[in-house]
Amino acid sequence: MSVLSVRGLSLSSVERTLFSDVNFDIEKRDRVGFIGRNGTGKTSLFKIITGELSPTSGGVFVARDTTVGYMRQHACTDPYATVFDELKNVFRSLMDMETEIEKLTLQIESGVGDIDTLVSRQTALIDRFNSEGGLTYVSRTRSALLGLGFSESDFDRQVGTLSGGQASKLSLAKLLLSGADMLLLDEPTNHLDINSVRWLEGFIKDFSGSALIISHDRYFLDAVTNKTIELEHKKIIAYDGNYTLFMQKKAHELEAARRLYERDSKEIKRIEGIVEQQKRWGREHNFITARSKQKEADRIKERLQKPEDEESTIHLNFEPKRESGNDVLICNNISKSFDGVQVLSNVNLHIRKGERVFIVGANGCGKTTLFKILCGIYGAEYDKLQFGARVDVGYFDQMQSDLTPENDALSEISDSFPYMSNTEIRTALGAFLIKGDDVFKPVSALSGGERARISLLKLVLKGANFFLLDEPTNHLDTPSREALEQTLLDYAGTMLIISHDRYFINKLADRIIELTSEGVTEYLGNYDYYAEKTATDGEAVLSVSQGSENKQEKKPKVNEYKLRKEEQARERKRQNDLKKAELRIEELDAEIENLQTELQSDEVTGDYEKLMELTAELEQLQTQQSEVYELWEKLMEE
Repeated sequence: MSVLSVRGLSLSSVERTLFSDVNFDIEKRDRVGFIGRNGTGKTSLFKIITGELSPTSGGVFVARDTTVGYMRQHACTDPYATVFDELKNVFRSLMDMETEIEKLTLQIESGVGDIDTLVSRQTALIDRFNSEGGLTYVSRTRSALLGLGFSESDFDRQVGTLSGGQASKLSLAKLLLSGADMLLLDEPTNHLDINSVRWLEGFIKDFSGSALIISHDRYFLDAVTNKTIELEHKKIIAYDGNYTLFMQKKAHELEAARRLYERDSKEIKRIEGIVEQQKRWGREHNFITARSKQKEADRIKERLQKPEDEESTIHLNFEPKRESGNDVLICNNISKSFDGVQVLSNVNLHIRKGERVFIVGANGCGKTTLFKILCGIYGAEYDKLQFGARVDVGYFDQMQSDLTPENDALSEISDSFPYMSNTEIRTALGAFLIKGDDVFKPVSALSGGERARISLLKLVLKGANFFLLDEPTNHLDTPSREALEQTLLDYAGTMLIISHDRYFINKLADRIIELTSEGVTEYLGNYDYYAEKTATDGEAVLSVSQGSENKQEKKPKVNEYKLRKEEQARERKRQNDLKKAELRIEELDAEIENLQTELQSDEVTGDYEKLMELTAELEQLQTQQSEVYELWEKLMEE
């Protein structure tokens, strides 16, 4: 049963159409990933669902008894309330019941009023209080705060003193505990450190309702979603499965559509060649053949559909201007305090040429501070801090402090690289999707993603051989993140990267360094290895779901090894059949092309019997080609 249905939804303005004829359904307990480039209209669609925006056409239908919760609807309104009380207010009805139960208990004990009526009211309230989670609401409040990265000492802080990131986390906690059974989550992992994201994953997996989640966090989407929809070319594409499965299915369909388009286009051209040839001969039976063939070509044209062109993405090419020595950075016992508060202590690093090292840790543990020490922005105490021979440092600041807000994009690059001509700068900006009149916009008027791309461009042009990258994927949409990943995989220099993007870490990391108040711990591997090692201490996901723990039915034991080997054997056979089909298609293409060339020769056109013989042979080959194409498409779909 659908808890939310979107039908024929369109949103247009005088300037542009964001999307048109959007249709999708969300079933009970669905966790749907909602992906797409920045600016395609995902958040606008959320606002239509909540009633904040009116669509140009179409409608949104919410099932009866379904409560939709949107993170922005649960903003914190009382700056003087404590963090704990602000979140606990989500359970106001339970708190009111608890107060009334206490009053009734006092009245019964003192013998004031009709005892039978008071006891009856007390019993009914206690039953309702227990069934609605009254016994656990305080512990759930505490669990949610701890799970999202608040410490016990934060519980008594006033809401008005929280940072923007902490306020966002508190708003998220209010939404998760609000009782809504249809969650709209817009970039819920922003501002969360890795441990908080793990907690959120656990919550969403155990959540008894449904969720529609806008996110560029691919690891998160892979972990929690069972369906994926993408807003692209103003329309919705939808498949069952998480982000990775969605991208695989989409790639297969696009490839199949491209091959079908090429095959049909080639077939139309071939048939129309025969039509022209028959017309030139000018006999009655030739005209009959020409008309028949033209109808065949027209039928193919009717179904011919050109695949959508892929949307532009950034083109990066990081080339170091020179090679560094083998030892790139050595640090011993770095420590740093601010106003007597210790931020870093006992930090030891040894970074070697060509390594891709990631730094992870809780928010506030000093990761950015460490980078600013390495760049000379902050002073610090240390036994040793030494860069190796011929090391050129390039620093990407997540706050983009290297940009001048008053500059336009063109001037920002020109000021840093005065030897470049305006044409060269515009070409470089265009490769980073800053095009047309956007190059004359002030940096302050650009989006976060556009500013991040300008900072990355400056990094490219600098030609450094040692990158210090502080959250480089922040503000980038998924295609831009993937372009950056591929570029960094090809980069010949050395990298030290701060990131919460686990998909990004998994793809690039040689080594992970966890930063804590005591110092650093190293893990030789990618994020999956790090997660496995750090989970062995019995780390449990704190559940804030209402009611008792979900009991999973015992599943019969299966021979995982045997199933895996059988699946691998099937996949090997499919790949082998696929290669054979592709080889046969190429052979048939060559045979058909040779036969078509022969049919157009003067020797054949003057010999009617030879012409009929070769035409029949051609039709046989084309029939074989169609059968092989059908087999290929079936194998691709599998």
